[in-house]
Amino acid sequence: MSAPHPSKVAGIDPTVPAPPQTVASVSATPDTSSPASAHSAGSPGPPRPAGAVLQDRLAGWVSDLSTLHELTERMVRTDRLDAALNELLRAGAALVGARRGLVALEPDDGLGPDTTVGLGLGRCDLGHIETVPRGELPHGALLDTAASLPGGPGEIVRPDLFAEDGLDPRHREVATRLGYAASYALPLCSEAAGRLGAAVWLYDEPAEPDARRRHLAALYTRFATEHLARLLDGERTRSCLATVYEELLPSRLPRLDGVQLAARHRTGPRGGGDWYDALPLPDDALGLAVGSVTGSGPGAVAAMGRLRACLRAYAVMEGEDPVAVLSDLELLLRLTEPARSATALFAYCEPAARRITLAGAGHCPPLLVGERRTQFVETSVSAPLGMLACWEAPSVEFQTVAGETVLLYTDGLLHRTGQPVDHAFARLHAAAAAVPRALRHDPGAIADHVLDAVLPDGLDATGGAEDVALLAARFE
Repeated sequence: MSAPHPSKVAGIDPTVPAPPQTVASVSATPDTSSPASAHSAGSPGPPRPAGAVLQDRLAGWVSDLSTLHELTERMVRTDRLDAALNELLRAGAALVGARRGLVALEPDDGLGPDTTVGLGLGRCDLGHIETVPRGELPHGALLDTAASLPGGPGEIVRPDLFAEDGLDPRHREVATRLGYAASYALPLCSEAAGRLGAAVWLYDEPAEPDARRRHLAALYTRFATEHLARLLDGERTRSCLATVYEELLPSRLPRLDGVQLAARHRTGPRGGGDWYDALPLPDDALGLAVGSVTGSGPGAVAAMGRLRACLRAYAVMEGEDPVAVLSDLELLLRLTEPARSATALFAYCEPAARRITLAGAGHCPPLLVGERRTQFVETSVSAPLGMLACWEAPSVEFQTVAGETVLLYTDGLLHRTGQPVDHAFARLHAAAAAVPRALRHDPGAIADHVLDAVLPDGLDATGGAEDVALLAARFE
């Protein structure tokens, strides 16, 4: 008579395979030292020494610790919230022996962000799962009850969905369509971080992780939750700074006859002081400005907002004299924030005559882009605002031709190239000269082409530490 078939336990090849000497958990190791157990096992051989059993146990513990160490090291190396969530799913799948899964991030404090990330599940699959009543899903049950709070049961095991009495019809339909038959869910919570969300792993066939796998998964998710909490705090801070930065810049650009405007900007991860502005002035004139405040973080963002607001006031009062505008701005900066410096460029534009008068304080020269010429506008050399006891530099006046575009930009565009300044200027000039003829009628297309050509990793690269602001004005 053959031995009865043992119940199936989850077990696929993990990402981090266990060493060959790894054995089952202590509770699963038979005590072969007793005659009864030896007789029931059908092995009449001599009992194993106690030292050998202990050695096997220690080998298993060392293997588990090595696996946890490698997986936690991978988690620590993630520096973005989305990357950490994906790593959590991959590592958890290796520990519990699953192939697919999802993590729902829903912090209890209600401050967000709320998101769902899948492993082996596409957007359509996640959409199907979302049609199941929330309380019928393992992660939904953890998020909506006290089970996932510290001290609660802490896990939901459903080894055979289709054998359950009272399985929700919609859940049965979705599970059949997606091809999963079992699930194992853990909360993402800790005493310090509270409840951040829940993770669930899906099995293609009826299965469940054994006690050893559950223990390892619980240890790992506890560590991962603390790391996710730190990344979540950083993500919220960056989002808050980006929102403030966006609100301090123009929500829309003015529309004037004879000129088309476009702007592009990105904030660095720490938040900085690069800004741009465009405002209509009396007599159908237009004021264009770009600038940069030293430093980074909330202080620099706040200083940028104050500086930009003051420049708008000075531009309305005496915008036809850019030197007077920057002189007033320099005096204000020196009296109110003596420890801070800034660069700025202000241009007084007359669209009807296509004439521009500008002055700059330690800022990069504008770039003129047209059918027959691509050149930097020669400006007078001057110190940044706040560097000298009294700032003043002569203004520069130049005429544009119909169809030409003037590019105003901050030095973050040059710094993000990672090249010396002279090479960065040459790269910017070459990018502007190579704008296709079909794009030259659209200042937004010109700005996008220049940014794509100048920045090696693109404007949205997460590794860019510098702010970038670019303002394009095309004169008709």
